[in-house]
Amino acid sequence: MNVPEFVDAKAAGRPLSMLTAYDCLWASIMDEAGVDSILVGDSLSMVVQGHDTTLPVTLDQMIYHGEIVARSVKKALVIVDLPFMSYQVSSRQAVRNAGRIFKETGAGAVKLEGGVKQARTIEKLAECDLPVMAHVGMRPQSVRKLGKMSAIQRDEDQLLADAKAAESAGAFSIVLELIPADIAKMISEEISIPTIGIGAGPHCDGQVLVGPDMFGLSGFQPKFLKKYADVRKIALEATKEYIADVQARKFPDESHSH
Repeated sequence: MNVPEFVDAKAAGRPLSMLTAYDCLWASIMDEAGVDSILVGDSLSMVVQGHDTTLPVTLDQMIYHGEIVARSVKKALVIVDLPFMSYQVSSRQAVRNAGRIFKETGAGAVKLEGGVKQARTIEKLAECDLPVMAHVGMRPQSVRKLGKMSAIQRDEDQLLADAKAAESAGAFSIVLELIPADIAKMISEEISIPTIGIGAGPHCDGQVLVGPDMFGLSGFQPKFLKKYADVRKIALEATKEYIADVQARKFPDESHSH
């Protein structure tokens, strides 16, 4: 999967699947399963590093995880988030830092949060042939302004303006996060590039979920999440069994000894 193929899926009426991953183990599983795109999201700040927001993760850390994922993937389009304050200062800063991501990870695209306010930055990235995905609606990097990570965005005029500004500036796709389904449907019909929803209903051109949430690893259960497995429960039970076997001197037994 490359960027043109990703874009063409909308015209072909083929829904796009995307998941987040941060390491070779999960990235290779998702890729083997056939997911269209893997996002190395700045959500690793919360999911991997244990922070309350996405703000603390650094550009170097995103590059570290992005390189691991890109190296582990054979088919899916790998997209890496530009983290907080790696692109907001200026479009020159954005180009420089996005360039580092492409050079040092081998990823196929980057993602940044914003629409109207980031249109010039998106335009400069596109002018440098750096494929960029936009992100409108609930923007986790704006959590201090929005108040909470679960703030549903309902300003239809602003959401549409952000989406159209990102498209006009050269974004190849847009994530729509935590907006009403009817607004997401309207945006998806109004613009020609794929919309990827998370908490934005069934009418987007594709969907994205945070991998550890979908697998039941994180314990996070918002309304929009369908938990496809309970890997955390399986891991807990396996760990308890291991501890019991060690304490009872059942492991290692003869079959597990040299």
